[in-house]
Amino acid sequence: MLRVSVPQDTWWEVLPEQARQLPAELAGIDAYLDDERFVAPWRAVSAERLGRPSVPVETLLRLLYLKHRYQLGYETLCREVADSLSWRRFCRIPLTSPVPHPTTLVKLVRRSGPPAIEQLNAALLGKLVEDKLLRCRRLRIDTTVIEADIDHPTDAGLLEHGVRRLGRLVRRIKAAGAARRTRFRDRSRSAGRRLKQISRTLRRRTGQALGEIDRLTGEVAAIAAATLRDVATVEHNARRALRGRPSGRLARLVGEPAETVEGTQRLLEQTALRLAGTRKIPDRLVSLADPDARPIRKGKPQHPTQFGYTALVAEAENGFVADHQVHRGNPADAPQLVPSVKRVTALVGRAPTTVVADRGLGTAANDRTLAELGVRRIGLQRNGTPGKARREYERSRPFRRMRNWRVGIEARISHLKRSFGFRRTRLRRLSGAQTWAGLGILAYNLHRMTVLSR
Repeated sequence: MLRVSVPQDTWWEVLPEQARQLPAELAGIDAYLDDERFVAPWRAVSAERLGRPSVPVETLLRLLYLKHRYQLGYETLCREVADSLSWRRFCRIPLTSPVPHPTTLVKLVRRSGPPAIEQLNAALLGKLVEDKLLRCRRLRIDTTVIEADIDHPTDAGLLEHGVRRLGRLVRRIKAAGAARRTRFRDRSRSAGRRLKQISRTLRRRTGQALGEIDRLTGEVAAIAAATLRDVATVEHNARRALRGRPSGRLARLVGEPAETVEGTQRLLEQTALRLAGTRKIPDRLVSLADPDARPIRKGKPQHPTQFGYTALVAEAENGFVADHQVHRGNPADAPQLVPSVKRVTALVGRAPTTVVADRGLGTAANDRTLAELGVRRIGLQRNGTPGKARREYERSRPFRRMRNWRVGIEARISHLKRSFGFRRTRLRRLSGAQTWAGLGILAYNLHRMTVLSR
């Protein structure tokens, strides 16, 4: 059941004035979040009258700000809030009430999903525009990678993970009373031994070692294929035991291996292609825990290949992030530019005067479209060898100023990665990455508002 606020706690009046005062940053954000528009996204998530009372929306918003502002885990967040009078008062938790449990916060964030977080960001940006803090006269745009919370993937490692995971799921099904007589061999140890042999072989760094690694990877693939055959038999017999009981805990357990089976089969296909000599595999699966993560190459020497999601960030002249999008894989940058500028135009009611971006977003078609939208100064660098007219334009003083200002978006992205969790998403799948990035942008824009309001 939705709860917007909690009754005021009179026990705060017992404390001295110094203990009741909030730091300047938290006081500004506390006043800014007192707006009905920040409650509206949660009305579609929680029922108004049914169910147990949830964490009040005003408390949840402030807890999520502290979490992403200081990059805390849920357990650490709840422990720190319980131990701090100023944080407890900021989150509007009475002195006589317990801090919400970490698992409750996890469930509420998962239930809200990207739509609610997107509405929260839209509400904040709309309020910033109304208060004339966000004008978007100038806009600089760039893309970056948000890494998934996974280990560096290898074919053998992923297959071994699938074997272990399927063995664990089968044990749970048998413990629940289904397919107990069905023979199943847990091959986790066999796959693990091959994985250790691969790690020892890698130390030799010779041509023979590469052939040995391919042989061991093929053995792990054979173990995974045998495991899939056994799992299919267990699943078939377990479904026979479900006749007359289409729902319940046992039905959920029997349905759990389906996704892992599908992923392991896909990994077997990828491994067969790789052992056959195919190096470029489109839409490659790199994790069973996060199936939406993809390998991404951005040409960085220190990180040639990253695994996760791509994010577009559009920053206004005073540092606010006016637009952001998170995508699966590595889509082309250029088609994302015009939709981003259109969203910013709809937000502030007019097109930006200046738009700058790097070579990945610079095309002649984007130049023409931005000019049609009303953008007067366009600083999009181009790939390839420019013609004489284009070369003269890029050497002009106004273009060089726009190019130099564009470099600041790199520092902003670095700030988001270091201080607001943009480096790595702790939530899985594309929806989790969108939720994580949205909450990080929300916390950043709130913090930026306090900096500009001083």
